[in-house]
Amino acid sequence: MQTVFKTRLTSWRKQNLFLLQAELLRLCKLLQARGLSVTIQKFDPYINIDPGTLNPYEHGECFVTDDGAETDLDLGHYERFLNIKTSQANNVTTGRIYNTVIQNERKGEYLGKTVQVIPHITDEIKRNFLALANSGEYDIVITEIGGCVGDIESLPFIEALRQIRLDVGRENVLVIHLTLIPYLKKAGELKTKPTQHSVKLLLESGIQPHILVCRTEYPLSMDIRKKLALFCNVELNAVIESIDADSIYDVPLLMRKERLDDIVLWKFNMPNHEPNIEDWKHFLGKLKNPTTEVTIALVGKYVELPDAYKSIIESFVHSGAENECKVNIKWIKAETIGKKHTDELFAGVDGILVAPGFGERGIEGKIRACNYAREHKIPFFGICLGMQCAVIEFARNVLKMENAHSTEMNSETPFPVISIMESQKNISMKGGTMRLGAYDCDLKEGSVAHSIYKQDNISERHRHRYEFNSEYLERFEQAGMIASGINPKTNLVEMIEITDHPYFVACQFHPELKSTVANPHPLFVRFVKEAMKFRKNK
Repeated sequence: MQTVFKTRLTSWRKQNLFLLQAELLRLCKLLQARGLSVTIQKFDPYINIDPGTLNPYEHGECFVTDDGAETDLDLGHYERFLNIKTSQANNVTTGRIYNTVIQNERKGEYLGKTVQVIPHITDEIKRNFLALANSGEYDIVITEIGGCVGDIESLPFIEALRQIRLDVGRENVLVIHLTLIPYLKKAGELKTKPTQHSVKLLLESGIQPHILVCRTEYPLSMDIRKKLALFCNVELNAVIESIDADSIYDVPLLMRKERLDDIVLWKFNMPNHEPNIEDWKHFLGKLKNPTTEVTIALVGKYVELPDAYKSIIESFVHSGAENECKVNIKWIKAETIGKKHTDELFAGVDGILVAPGFGERGIEGKIRACNYAREHKIPFFGICLGMQCAVIEFARNVLKMENAHSTEMNSETPFPVISIMESQKNISMKGGTMRLGAYDCDLKEGSVAHSIYKQDNISERHRHRYEFNSEYLERFEQAGMIASGINPKTNLVEMIEITDHPYFVACQFHPELKSTVANPHPLFVRFVKEAMKFRKNK
């Protein structure tokens, strides 16, 4: 029910806009296709300062931005759709709002006044509403308010929205209310009562929606549209049908048929012309008409929860379309490797990806997956912990370092080939203290990595505390595992590859965080290409 009755706001010229992920992305893409500069931010009502310490089972993937912000996974969708970079300003939580206000109070910035929800909390919310808009970089800033109308947690955000309409002028604010139109199977009808009641709650808070976006499994009849328009006090053409789609990438074209973007521009009295969506149609054409297919084994500890690997999944969508190839993912729970016959688990796969993660659970299964890919010459791709597992496996089975391990899992290992970073040794606070954000990496000329990126220096996003122990680097390279990517300032090993393997590449960073529809990440594009070659040669 988290997607029901969400309130959003739209604004033009240094103001803000509010909407649920899919509908928001539809509108944003269509506005961007008109040449407008658009960005998105999300306000989450939970008390955590950020999702960095949340379990993936609780919240799904934690998306990291260039500036090192640990954010909601929805920001990944924003970047993938719009081909833009987000930042800490694009994701704000109730916890961050209250933390800022409390810190300000401790500094004496409120001049001894009693600190209250109104005006201090709502003022801080409004300041964040307008932070991106006031930067002058964007024509339109879209802000999604999480939660549901009537939630206790959302009340300060609703009040801040009411106030901001007065602050910036009502003519500069457009409220879009997303609502569910449930279908009663026994009665065979769509029901509008939930929408009527949610709008009533908004009106009690002093907010009149200008547009209704109605999530539905079945088309809305004209009678239902008229009823919603009448009872919710909106124009008939402002009742927008948002019917379920097979893929999130279909939604911009579906929403174009409903002309939501035209209505927004009309209500803001802005110039309107046809959006240029030919590139998007071209992408959809390749996505829906693959000429071949591959199966990739994704080895992880949260495989029953695909949202934990959302950016990886979407990166395969982008790279698959780029190669005109359908990528099928075979989910393999790391803990099962070793308990079941390994040949059976990996039967029919054309590539193996060992996913990122934290903690000891499933670690031996990931190491076995690296071993299987190396020994059977299957295309391999390791990300973050996936690279560390590949290093541990190589140390144990090629360099014969018995019980080699990461000090994260075994602090007493005789061969700490993966160890905690020097800068992390004295850190006790868990939230926001990892090596986060974009860092440079120099690529070794003549390496596979250099041939993929076709450049000497790259910048990629990180989220980790442990690193390759460079004391062992010479022994690894003599045995055939080379460091193909090095951070120029710290000499941290960012990428490794095995020279006598058809394709065995791993990285300490998270390339999936930078893959977009317009720019599929080259590491994923090459990995899919190698999987296609492996399948063909089989």
